Amino acid sequence: MTTGDRGDLATATAHRAWDQCWGTEEGRSDWLVPESEVVSVASGLRAKGARRAVDLGCGVGRHALCLASLGFTVAALDGSEAGIAFARNAAVKAGHAIDFQTGLMTDLPYADQSFDYVLAWNVIYHGDREVVQRCLAEIHRVLRRRGTFQGTFLSQRNQHYGQGREIAPHTFILEGVSDKGHPHFYCHAAELVKLLKGFEPVSLIDREQLQPVSYHWHFVAERL
Repeated sequence: MTTGDRGDLATATAHRAWDQCWGTEEGRSDWLVPESEVVSVASGLRAKGARRAVDLGCGVGRHALCLASLGFTVAALDGSEAGIAFARNAAVKAGHAIDFQTGLMTDLPYADQSFDYVLAWNVIYHGDREVVQRCLAEIHRVLRRRGTFQGTFLSQRNQHYGQGREIAPHTFILEGVSDKGHPHFYCHAAELVKLLKGFEPVSLIDREQLQPVSYHWHFVAERL
């Protein structure tokens, strides 16, 4: 499915920009090493018996490959064909059998309650609130009861909140800034907890990422 197939998902366009980015060695260079938080949570879950994981918005495959190396049966999805192609090739070289698919998080190609662990790192906020809600509904659908959902959201303390053109409530396009030329949705803690209806938050931290004032919500939640 492309964003043109449904008018109500017209803001889910970030995969187009990332497809260009991940088509080059330079564009991929910052996205090859898995996040330590992801490794920590995934390792703990695997030790407790979690078996099936999906990496949504997998990009060039850094987390999907990490999950496979930890012993998970892994599925991975991204809207970028260039990212998926690179990730699939990397998995073959590493000897990992990962189910890579091209698609969008608003319509996941997986059965209900398929996974013990769902990861959506720095991806779910690429769209307006309606897109975010659809993504969360799909994640809730494919995650088993008491399964773990780990991800990030953009915080309203982020330096880019309120800048550029507001196309929907708390959703901005900032032209001319790297990776901000497509919609980004920002939220505060109360809004995030509300969005996570159907999940029980385990941890919720507003922290800077690579740059000063680059605040993102980092969270872990369980499906109710």
